[in-house]
Amino acid sequence: MSESSQNGEKTTTHFGYQEVPIEEKQARVADVFRSVASRYDVMNDLMSLGSHRIVKRFTIDMCALRKGQSVLDLAGGTGDLSMKFSPLVGNDGTVVLADINEAMLQVGRDRIIDKGLNANIEVAQVNAEELPFADNSFDCICIAYGLRNVTDKERALGSMLRSLKPGGRVVVLEFSTPKNPLLSKAYDAYSNLWPVAGKLVTGDSDSYQYLVESIRMHPDQETLMDMMATVGFSDCRYHDVMNGICAIHLGFKPYE
Repeated sequence: MSESSQNGEKTTTHFGYQEVPIEEKQARVADVFRSVASRYDVMNDLMSLGSHRIVKRFTIDMCALRKGQSVLDLAGGTGDLSMKFSPLVGNDGTVVLADINEAMLQVGRDRIIDKGLNANIEVAQVNAEELPFADNSFDCICIAYGLRNVTDKERALGSMLRSLKPGGRVVVLEFSTPKNPLLSKAYDAYSNLWPVAGKLVTGDSDSYQYLVESIRMHPDQETLMDMMATVGFSDCRYHDVMNGICAIHLGFKPYE
């Protein structure tokens, strides 16, 4: 259980299974992704057996982007989604690849330049809890496999809501809670192998141990949907993927 200060405010939060001071989590998460940035995409393919590409394709469809629109790829890291968004919004649209981690952004920036897609993609180092964009800036904000690493999820969701245009949508792809008990046990056993794979591929098992623990500490589908509604999103819903191993949550900014 988290410690509390005398006025009742939380002073600690979870970093995987550990309880750490709130002010330390951001730096610890940064160290994790700084460590794995160069092999991040290789490990994604390995851990998911390639299925993450199909899940991201479904996520892109849920964003429903059109020519000329603006989209924020939040916690976009190595730029996978940004490079898919680029042709969807076209030359008159804008994609902002944003992440708090400079090492991940450097990988993403290099990939975008190598593919010649930098004409309509901007890169920004940002904190999801305090987005530096004007109110009503984006038609869509997508955060894929990033929300569980944010210290204050409600604050981040509120910042996303402010940054969306009225009628704009947020799309949250994240690991979630499998609905089938047998699948859940099998998935837990399989994910326990990720730190071993991380050690072999990247020389870093601790970062992938954190990954496993952060997935298990993340709110389940209904809890996250309620969080989104609480901060002000409307018409909130979710779609389970692979029987709930992942879930895609969708919410809209109400018209005033």
